[in-house]
Amino acid sequence: MRLALPALLALLPIAAPGAAQTATPAQQPVYELRIYYPAPGKAEALNARFRNHTLKLFAKHGMRNIAYWNELPRADAPDGRVVYVLAYPSRAAREADWKAFGADPEWQKVVAESEANGKIVTKVESIFMTMADYSPPLAALR
Repeated sequence: MRLALPALLALLPIAAPGAAQTATPAQQPVYELRIYYPAPGKAEALNARFRNHTLKLFAKHGMRNIAYWNELPRADAPDGRVVYVLAYPSRAAREADWKAFGADPEWQKVVAESEANGKIVTKVESIFMTMADYSPPLAALR
């Protein structure tokens, strides 16, 4: 039981937003909202890359997949955009995870294959967030 308690306590910043707010900024979990603009006609290829490869590779490199969405089409984004959220224990962990992910030979192969007929993304936006102390807790991932 003594070993289990520290392990459970280590999970509190991710499970309890109020607890996360008492941590110093370097200790707070960091959530990253990413928005991908697919190249014209490439939305399905982008979704296929996420579906078949990217989520598994993110998990392999310590990134926690929270949720993914496809934006409904609109005038300035007729194919919509892919929007998703990842979680990390800290901003430093995020930087290390992305560095390892980008250097992964399997990811490099996936990019080369998925972009053999041209780029599938024209723009990526990234927003970093911490959980507000009044936020409801995130539902556990399946």
